[in-house]
Amino acid sequence: MARLTPLAKGLITVVILGTTASVAWHLGLADKIKGMSSSSTQNASAYGSPSGSGDHASAAASNDTSANDTGAGPLGGPNHPLKVSIVSFHGYAPALVANGDSLTTQSGSIYDKLGVNVKFVIQNDIPTLATIFEAKTAQCAWRTSDFWAQEQPNLRNANHDGRAVMIVDNTQGADAIIAKDPAIRSVEDLAGKKIALLQYTPSHGMAIDAIDNSSLSARKKASVQYVFVNAEQGTEGVRTTLESGNVDAAALWDPDLSLAITNAHAHVVYSTKIATNLIFDVMVCDSSVLATDDGRAAIQKFVQGWMDGVKAARADQDNAVEALVRTEPDFKMLADKQGKPFIKDLFSRIVWTGLEDNARILGLAGGTNHYERVYQRFDGIYRGAGALANPKSPVIAPQESFDYSFIKHMLEQDQAAKTAAAVPQQTFTQAAQQAAIQEDKPATVTKPVTVNFASGQSELSKRAEKTIDETMVPFIENNGSAYFEVTGNTDSTGSHSVNMSLSQARARAVVDYLVAQWEFPRERFKAVGNGPDHPLCNEANPQAEGMSLDDCRAANRTTRVAVFSAK
Repeated sequence: MARLTPLAKGLITVVILGTTASVAWHLGLADKIKGMSSSSTQNASAYGSPSGSGDHASAAASNDTSANDTGAGPLGGPNHPLKVSIVSFHGYAPALVANGDSLTTQSGSIYDKLGVNVKFVIQNDIPTLATIFEAKTAQCAWRTSDFWAQEQPNLRNANHDGRAVMIVDNTQGADAIIAKDPAIRSVEDLAGKKIALLQYTPSHGMAIDAIDNSSLSARKKASVQYVFVNAEQGTEGVRTTLESGNVDAAALWDPDLSLAITNAHAHVVYSTKIATNLIFDVMVCDSSVLATDDGRAAIQKFVQGWMDGVKAARADQDNAVEALVRTEPDFKMLADKQGKPFIKDLFSRIVWTGLEDNARILGLAGGTNHYERVYQRFDGIYRGAGALANPKSPVIAPQESFDYSFIKHMLEQDQAAKTAAAVPQQTFTQAAQQAAIQEDKPATVTKPVTVNFASGQSELSKRAEKTIDETMVPFIENNGSAYFEVTGNTDSTGSHSVNMSLSQARARAVVDYLVAQWEFPRERFKAVGNGPDHPLCNEANPQAEGMSLDDCRAANRTTRVAVFSAK
């Protein structure tokens, strides 16, 4: 998608653009496909109206064998399809497969067999949920968990509300911060550098999260310059800005991520391949529909069909590619120019989240509710960045943003999925830890945490445990595939040998707590005592960081958690 409609430009102003790992996939998509003219780009995606006019409507009409949409009868019935707003994105391939490789339910398809009629409406101009629900364009629409945290307060301000009903995908490698300069090897190396990105997107949130969790001082964090590319240029604009050499780094997603790595000879600094529990797509449904019996019945079948579609798409990825190519002009053009294997390769960096994945992400099989953690985290990030249309919008509790009943109902009938959800997503070994954490290999990002110990002691106090729980654990959970080096550090005062021994004991105490209380695999952690040898602040010149000597020494007396990738 090379250009946004005037509506979408207006939405950017109130931060309802919602370009995400999904929607922004095709911001600039057509222009990046070699040989494509600007006119065909506009016809294919940029100016698709909320009613699905243009090429998208033609694609839908060509394979629409469902009954007329008269609105008669219960929702999801033959004449009253459940309408779902989506964008052209490979994460939604399972839904198209479930619908019989179509935007509308086909005879003999998964949805047809479940007795629900579903109509997918492609809205590449991304209207607000209030617009969608008021116009009854759709009863449900995609959002990412971070974008949903931005929009739900605005939706309530418009006298509407909604609930997410399922997780539909989880990016694991498709979003990243990349750099051309080989000297930029960690998040901390971004101090004083320029990063190109699209404002208020998951890339922006990922960058803010990474910088906030880094060991950079407040002054150095402020020195990171965000270069916001005009939304009309999309992710292609972010990529070309990096390629031109006007910035040092970029935060973006596939396919521009892969293209930038190739064209700009860039490398990944930080990505969702490490931060596996950071970016999720969800389906949000209108609360007024969820309040009716026939609405809930239709949505239960909708969720069931999507989960079944995940199984089918995983079993036959070539058919999932075909479903995209048959139904969405963007993918047809991409297949013509780049080949279907290019589309299939996109699947390797995203997880279509089935029932067991939903149970794991939502904490329904034990463990942390990653969805709620991310929703709450990004609500804070975007409020701090000024993203809400009304900054005084009330904070919404994460549990009020999701209706768990549909996934829970399915889990009650599928013990195998519940058992699979309880199995750790990642396997960690001592050998892999040793390969990941090496002296000559820089950490991707290092988070300093002030864990207070009594003087000369290494036992954790209740206050120290609370600090670990609230500050360190979410960081570890965010980086779901990483290994960590936990280091104890001191200032330069006192005996060097005593400081070295004490810092090692304190690092071990933190690791022991994480393993015993949070049940993280011990193999994920290496405990190291640095003593005063790796200061974050130069105690001989604290003014350089804008600190007093006492503050400088306090910064050096932190426990640090360094992130390392296994690959």
